Order: sequence, then structure tokens, then C-alpha cells
Amino acid sequence: MKAQTSTDIEHLFLDIDGNDILPLHTSISLFLISYCDCSAFKVFLVLPERTVNSSHNEGLLPSSLEVEIIYRHNLPPAVQGCRLPAVLEASGTFCRAGLAVVLRHIIKKTCLAEPSRKDVSELLGFKKTCLKACAEVSPWTRLCEVSIPKAVEVFLKKPSSLIPQELLLLEKKLGEPVRVHNDDKIRRQKLQQQKTVKEHGVKNASSGIGDDTQAQTGSLCSQDSKPSSLDLEAALSKLTVEGSESRTSRELPHIRKTKNEDLPPLEHVFAEGLFFTLTDVVLLPCIHQFLVALLEISVDKIIQLPLTVGWYQRVRQVPGIRTAAAKCNLNFLNLPDVNTCQEPLPIPLSTEMVRSELQDTAFVGGPRPTMTKLKNHGIKAQFSSHPHPSWTINWENLHPAASPAEGKMSSDRALRKQQQLNNFLSVVTNMAKPGDCIVDFCSGGGHVGIVLAHMLPLCQIILIENKEESLLRAKERSDDLRLPNIWFVQANLDYFIGKFNIGLEDNLLYISMGSLACMWSGN
Repeated sequence: MKAQTSTDIEHLFLDIDGNDILPLHTSISLFLISYCDCSAFKVFLVLPERTVNSSHNEGLLPSSLEVEIIYRHNLPPAVQGCRLPAVLEASGTFCRAGLAVVLRHIIKKTCLAEPSRKDVSELLGFKKTCLKACAEVSPWTRLCEVSIPKAVEVFLKKPSSLIPQELLLLEKKLGEPVRVHNDDKIRRQKLQQQKTVKEHGVKNASSGIGDDTQAQTGSLCSQDSKPSSLDLEAALSKLTVEGSESRTSRELPHIRKTKNEDLPPLEHVFAEGLFFTLTDVVLLPCIHQFLVALLEISVDKIIQLPLTVGWYQRVRQVPGIRTAAAKCNLNFLNLPDVNTCQEPLPIPLSTEMVRSELQDTAFVGGPRPTMTKLKNHGIKAQFSSHPHPSWTINWENLHPAASPAEGKMSSDRALRKQQQLNNFLSVVTNMAKPGDCIVDFCSGGGHVGIVLAHMLPLCQIILIENKEESLLRAKERSDDLRLPNIWFVQANLDYFIGKFNIGLEDNLLYISMGSLACMWSGN
């Protein structure tokens, strides 16, 4: 492992509440750190107030992890306005908040320190997008990051014989066919294996996928003809194909000629399909604590979750998981066998849960579609000269790094962006007072926030953006300007709870006046 210097160490802040059980977001974060064996962070456990006793949590923490207890009011300024977990860079100006954002950052820091940790890098999944989409737009991220942990915490506080709807929805998801990259090839391998099982028995079922693959498979599944075993072997076969083409044999002619619609579907081995990802790490502490509580109430209820139980049994066999569990004092359950071959029980999802699952989150909007709709309804837009031509920022007098052109966009688009921002920036600069906190929500590359920080040196500017690439680009521009009055927060909007005087978002202006909030459109 590459040695960490004091300037490399980042601060990780996790909630504790003094109860006998750690908050699930904290448990999940600590479990991932244990799995990655990551030492790139100094961990702070944050109590809400001094009256809370932290001694109840001491036995729940990884024994090898050094932590420091602090109180909420002692958090660094850039973290004060964020929900935890949160990570603060050594500079004190760049904060990452929210479970998915923090976990992905832990993985990246681990891989940066140990590039050989392929098992850690693969947690991010295909194209490194696992849990990258924010919970506001991705139902899957919302279910794993927010809904299931919250539902389990409610269940732990008030156990019931009723299984939470969120867990039933996960069970439903685990029963859906898997769609993965290059699944056509894997499904043909599965078909070939099924035919081999049917004709020659289980012993020769794995022929043609390589001895190394069979050895890997043996640690995760028994040599039987269950679909999950075949899918796992197919997944491992795919890894062998990518690593060594010469070891794989071409499919038989009748397999190659089989139509796609006649190929067997792939079934879930892990939460997102065939491969172990960050989602499984997030779900494991949640499902484990839920099962512990459920078994204390009614063992029979577990029959409603056969796929979840099967997933739990497979995850515990993943290399490194048992070691991480031991560090976190997580003792795996010996669950009774649940017959997955029988007709599955109907999953009693509520109407609200089904509606939220089927809800189309796609949004089509913006100036052009809006103008087209107006025109189609007989409303024609008329353009005139600006009523207040003095409301114009003199871009030539600003530092070049403050211009939108520095945000890696074309000159034409940069000019349009300047025209778009003229009114907006003029209004804010005219109303802002020294000492005001101005928040640029969904800041992107910082076109608004950076100019404000440059023009209003006595105000504190906070840029909030979920997309890491955009925020890092904004920070580079800010560093070029050496702006001391700007913070960067990578987070979903739900994770920002700070107070502010003026808030900006996509040409909307929010003005906080005591308990009154006003909104103004700059379009």
C-alpha cells in the first residue's frame, strides 16, 4: 500500500446516536472500509449533543479502527450544513456527502492507494456506474441508499410480523431477469450448460468453461443444477473469456443458431445481477440486521423472502466478506433452507409502492420543447430589447478563469451562457450583503458560483452538485482564481441542510428572509 501523508488523509464523519445499534449508514460505511482495508481516512464519530453517551457504541466498531468522538456543533464549517456520512478533503473546502457518494469515494481512494485491488475496483460495476445516479432520479439508487436502510431502522425500533414493503420490493427485484453487458453470450453458455446437465448429469456440466472457472465457482456455489449455480458459472466463464480467450470453446452449432427469445433468462446471483458490487455491500448490513430481528419474532416469515435469503447466503461466501464481517462484529446467521423451487408466494406490495416503482421519472423540458408547445397552441413568442440594458456583467473586466469559456465549452455556447447569466448575476450582486451565504444548487461547472465568489469576496459561496466531474472542474477554475470564499459540496440536494441567505438554481433565485422564502425567475 502506498504510504499516506498527512496532506493525503481525508476526514470521514459518521453519525452515532449512543444507542445499542449503529445507524445503518454508519454501519455500511464502516463495513466498506473494513472490506477495502482502507487507511486513507481519519474517522470521526459524530454525536448529536454532549448529553448523549457514546459508550454504548464502542463494542459495535471495528476493533482495528481508530476513531475520534466529536459533537455536531464541532464539525468543520463546510460539513456543518450536510447530512452524514460526509468526507472532507484536507483543504477543508471540498466536501462529499451522502451514502452513495461517500462509498464510491472510499472505493476510488482505495484503488488510488492500491491499484492492484481489482476486487475493490470491480465494486463499481460495469462502466463504474454502480449507484452513481442520484436517488432523486434513480428508483434503484433510492431503494438501496435511502428506502431500505430507513425501513430497516424503523423495523428495528418497532419489530413487527409484517415485512416492510421496501424489503418485499427488493425480493421482487431479485426475481426479475438479469440484463447485463454481453448477456447474449452468457445466456448461450447457460443454455449449453443446461443441455449438458440434462444429457450427462451435473458432473460434466461445467465442461468447456475452464478449470480455473470451476475452481472459482466451487467456493461460491454447490455443484448442482440450480439456475443460480448455472448463472454464476456463466458469469465466471465470462471473466475467463475476457482474461484468456484461448481457454474457451466455441458454442455448438445448435446453440449458436438458437434465437435470442428462446435463450434462458439470467437470474440474480447478486443484487445487480451476476457480479458482486457496491450495492451488495450497502444491502448486507441492512438485510443482516433485518433478518436477525425477524427471526426473533417469527421464523416462518422468512419463507416470504426466498430470493433474499439465497442472496444473503451467497454474499457471505464472497472472498473478503467474512473477514470484513468479523472486523465489524457481524456474525452471519445460519438460516434454514428456503425452497426456491416451489411456486413463489405472491408479494403483497402496496398500491403506493407499485405506483412509485412504475412512475416514469423521465422529464422532457427546456426552452425549445416549451416554445414548441406554445407555438402549437397558437401562442407566439415576441422578442424585444432588454428593458434594463445596464444589467450586464462586463465579462472583459473579469479574470479569464471566471468566464464560462473556461468551463470546457465552445465559444458560441460560452457567449450564450454569458448572456443567460447577465440578469441573474446582476440581481444577486445588487442584493447581496457582506457576510451573506449564497448557495448555488446544481452548480454544474460553477459558471454562476465562481463569478459570484470573484465579484463578492465578502460573501461565502457554496456550490452543490451531484456530478463529481463537473464539481472538480469548478474547483480547478476556483483554484486558478485563488478564491478563499468558496466551498464545494458533492451531494444530492436532500443531503444539504444548511442555512443560507440567497439560493440559486437554474435561473431561479431563492431569498431567505427569516422564516420567509421568496423565489424569482431570471428567465
